[in-house]
Amino acid sequence: MTMNRHIRAALIAPVFALAMAAIAEAGEAAPLASWNDGDTKQAILDFVASATDESGPNYVAPADRIAVFDNDGTLWTEHPMYTQLAFALDRVKALAPDHPEWKTTEPFKSALAGDMKGLAASGEKGVAQLIMATHTGMSTADFEVIVADWFKTAKHPRFDRPYTELAYQPMLEVLDYFRDNGFETYIVSGGGIEFMRVITEEVYGIPPQQVVGSSVKTKFEIVNGKPQLTREAKLAFDDDKDGKPVGINAMIGKRPVAAFGNSDGDRQMLEWTAAGPAATLMMLVHHDDGTREYAYGPAGGLPDSPFGHMSQSTLDEANASDWTVISMKNDWTTIFPETTK
Repeated sequence: MTMNRHIRAALIAPVFALAMAAIAEAGEAAPLASWNDGDTKQAILDFVASATDESGPNYVAPADRIAVFDNDGTLWTEHPMYTQLAFALDRVKALAPDHPEWKTTEPFKSALAGDMKGLAASGEKGVAQLIMATHTGMSTADFEVIVADWFKTAKHPRFDRPYTELAYQPMLEVLDYFRDNGFETYIVSGGGIEFMRVITEEVYGIPPQQVVGSSVKTKFEIVNGKPQLTREAKLAFDDDKDGKPVGINAMIGKRPVAAFGNSDGDRQMLEWTAAGPAATLMMLVHHDDGTREYAYGPAGGLPDSPFGHMSQSTLDEANASDWTVISMKNDWTTIFPETTK
């Protein structure tokens, strides 16, 4: 069941006060330093305190402390486009000399011309074509090298920083705080699993085996006398929307007790988490800060953006179901790390 935040606060406040006093006495930094004090920050602190209090009614055994996080828009920026799409567009340009037909064939024609409206007009089918053309036909080992090399030089067009430096500092603190309290943290994203796994440990401290994502079909074959896993141009699993609970069940094998998302694509993951028997924490990152990052979805600014869209109905469900909505503008003192982690 979901514990009402006011009841939760009353139960946990004494325990939390003692913990904060102990931290201050030891001279340690308080947790979640990049979060403004308020109900949102307190909801995280209260939940963790409750879940780890062996004498309390909401205690969660260490083996069941599973926290899942969407990636794009929840752990790092997803505008003006998903990071993986930026990679795919760069790959189209790199591969174009071997594919002269792309100059006159959509969606490649728009991709090569930098025509984002033309690319958007091709819809999900067009994006899928780009992904398949740029992410497959090679070994898993070769793909990993290509992705790693791209991340070494690619920079975000607005912030002029490597994508690996654009994880949200407040969310990095949440990941650390959960792990410090015995939780296992997992990424559950619609992004490509092998694309994300290249950098998740470096950026988030999340090892590859704790990443759940979309995948293409992979086949085993012998190439030049050596075994190889080859990526095929066929979708194996779409880890988005109702695929997220399915992916969690298949790859984690336990229902989470905490889930963080930011879009309609995360809705089913939060619903699945909320339906568990234990006290739970569901949180939605609301992009309402167009000055320091972006404002889109119900916050306006970019209401029709195809990336990370959160509809008013998802926001309404969050408010009705006692999920906590994180305001980037009001809850976070900073957005990105000051230096590379």
